[in-house]
This record gives sequence, C-alpha cells and structure tokens, in this order.
Amino acid sequence: MPKMKSHSGAKKRFTFTASGKLKHAQQNKRHILTKKTGKRKRQLRATGYVDTTQEKTIANMICGQK
Repeated sequence: MPKMKSHSGAKKRFTFTASGKLKHAQQNKRHILTKKTGKRKRQLRATGYVDTTQEKTIANMICGQK
C-alpha cells in the first residue's frame, strides 16, 4: 500500500497548536472591505479554531494520522 499524500490546500490553511487543536484564519477578509466596519475587520484578524467534530478529518488531511 502506498503512503498517503497530505492535502496541499489543508496544509496551507490549518496549523496545529501546542495543545493539539487546529487553528485557521477567519473568512470574509479578502475583498469588499469598504462596506465592512473597522470593528468587524479588526475582529476578523483573530484566528479561529476548528470544531471538534471536524478535527479528525482535517488532521488526516494534513498528516495522514494524528
């Protein structure tokens, strides 16, 4: 059986924290920023965390197993 390849898109979008959680950047920060308030754009800078129901799936995409 050949080795599993990691998902290139997932590698770029998600990172593991020291405690093993997965973090990601917020969506809605790419374009059409003029109509969004400063407060909203400022809050979108913060990272988000992947829901526990999706952690196993994304971890498999990144490194095969975790």
